[in-house]
Amino acid sequence: MTDVAEAAQTAEVTELVEVTEAAVSVEASVDAARATEVSTAVAETEEWRRLVTVTDAADRGAAEAGVRLAYRLAGLDEPERVEWVASPREAVARVLAAPPGELGASVRDVVRSRPWAAERDAWHAAVGRAAWSEHWQRTGGRLWDTTRTLTERIATGVVAELAGAPEEQGAVRLALLDAVHGQHDAPWLAAFGAADGRLAGLAAVARSAGWWWPYEKVALVAERPTELHRDEAGRLDRADGPALAFPDGFALHAWRGMPVPAAFLDELGGLTPQRIRAEENAELRRIMLEFYGYDRYLEESGARPMDRDETGVLWRIDLPDDEPAVMVEVVNSTPEPDGTHRTYWLRVPPRTRTARQGVAWTFGLAEESYAPVLET
Repeated sequence: MTDVAEAAQTAEVTELVEVTEAAVSVEASVDAARATEVSTAVAETEEWRRLVTVTDAADRGAAEAGVRLAYRLAGLDEPERVEWVASPREAVARVLAAPPGELGASVRDVVRSRPWAAERDAWHAAVGRAAWSEHWQRTGGRLWDTTRTLTERIATGVVAELAGAPEEQGAVRLALLDAVHGQHDAPWLAAFGAADGRLAGLAAVARSAGWWWPYEKVALVAERPTELHRDEAGRLDRADGPALAFPDGFALHAWRGMPVPAAFLDELGGLTPQRIRAEENAELRRIMLEFYGYDRYLEESGARPMDRDETGVLWRIDLPDDEPAVMVEVVNSTPEPDGTHRTYWLRVPPRTRTARQGVAWTFGLAEESYAPVLET
């Protein structure tokens, strides 16, 4: 090889190395930027998760500024005034009682729906639907189910309290359709990253207050709840008072997500097996059993096991006008820190006939397929 050829080959190799190093550097930069973007999105989502559960009094100044900004960003004149109400129930009652023309027409579509759709379409155009779906799952999708359930429960509670007759339900539901959900719009706001841009006004209200109703002349803004109690699955849950309450007394009562009458909770502390059996409502009876404890109920009712083997004990409780409650009693083989072994009661289908069959069902297996190598 001549000196010239060798020099040329060396230059090519050097260039290839430089190009490769540059590509690796660019890829590393892109990965770093992507990691930063994901980290930021997750952090913002956690902040919105917190805001969904805030029960402090509204920041009225910030919320009113957000309302006026939302109108301006939508190309509308600001409302003549902003009125505060104590709850979504009070807001709907105010809408229904307003004389014709006092509030003006609803502008929710212009203030909320159109900017929302434009932001979504911009995201689709910028990153593609597949990348948007991935982004949604990392952000708003993590808040969606529990927050949507909460808004549906509030709306159902408003209808129940304000619509005394079936013909009144339509008007109440129409008034609810005019609402922007404020702090409960957190899933979408988390996904859009709405600190600025066309959704900045909506985000400002959501960070500062509860639901609100935008009309041409007047914007009605509701206070946040004063109490919110949920279980580990995010369901409304409280045994000794309202699971959700607003300053004006509008409240929802629930046990592990199941709506219950307020008076029903007052009974839970004095339950007996006889009272549980006497309850005609099957759903309420199940709640009573969960609260009272299946083990305690079985013991005090003198129940006998249906089956017993090395996997556990199968119990059955016959309930009037309802399917029987069938459970497997199992003992965790792993000791607790104090050396004791915790007992669990696993609800299984009524058709279950053996303890092994019941335990296998909890693992999604048939009885003949259940053969654990190691108990945990």
